[in-house]
Amino acid sequence: MSKRNLALIGATIVSIIYGVTFTIAKDVMPLYIDAYGFILLRVGGSVILFWLVWFFIKLLSFKKEDRNSTIELADFPRIIAAAFFGVAFNMLTFFKGLSLTSPISAAVIMVSTPMIVLALSAIIMKERMKSRMIFGILLGLIGTGFLILYGKSIGSATNAGLGNFLVLVNAISYGFYLIIVKKLMDKYNAFAFVKWIYLFGFIMVLPFGWSQFEAVDWSAIPTDISWKIVFVVIISTFLTYLLNLLSMKELKPTTVAVFIYLQPLFATIFAIGLGKDELSWVKIISALLIFIGVYLVTYSPNPSKGGE
Repeated sequence: MSKRNLALIGATIVSIIYGVTFTIAKDVMPLYIDAYGFILLRVGGSVILFWLVWFFIKLLSFKKEDRNSTIELADFPRIIAAAFFGVAFNMLTFFKGLSLTSPISAAVIMVSTPMIVLALSAIIMKERMKSRMIFGILLGLIGTGFLILYGKSIGSATNAGLGNFLVLVNAISYGFYLIIVKKLMDKYNAFAFVKWIYLFGFIMVLPFGWSQFEAVDWSAIPTDISWKIVFVVIISTFLTYLLNLLSMKELKPTTVAVFIYLQPLFATIFAIGLGKDELSWVKIISALLIFIGVYLVTYSPNPSKGGE
């Protein structure tokens, strides 16, 4: 099997894991662990795993450390900014939003991330946008706004409107992160900076999550919920990052980004299959508007010029 096919399989597995995570994390929050306490557990576990892997790689390496694995002091402000937008603010808004809304609504809104990245690139990097892209962004915003205002959910969706809004804020934060981290990806070995991103992210979420983490009654948590917590920490965070590294080595960034569109499909199948959520006309219409918007923004009539 070619490296490209392995990368495509890896990217598909990441989408399946993320799609499943919407429902699995929802089973844990807020009944057993509040959102911020769960984030502290997830980020803390990931910090340990990333640093252990880094030390393991160092032990196995017999050659001198190359230039792209040593972080320059001048790049730490960018790493701290990446930690804020990609770990701390990103996860705080996402998990809090998910604890208030439904898995399907959250997954649908997350599809707008590539569209948001393009809009932010136009604003921050002064990249020119065609009228088709502007129309697509407007359609996506209308679909997202429709879902935030009118998307009702079943189960433990206590405040779907606020939850959907927070998931949208998370998508915007992640868009900033992708723009910030791009230069780091081009300059360094990924493991050289990701361990620092998660370490700074852990320090940032510590004040928000410590009291909720302390309040957890671990003896009252059922075994199946414990395994779901382990799944989110190890599989949904650590393993997906490793698989994304594999995918990004062999595929164009634009190709990898397309796989985010599979998340609502897997999230919907998993959530409805377990009776955790249900489809409604609001969700279907909102999803159609967002998908059409994303298509208009990312479609390139000239394949040779599409992608990065």
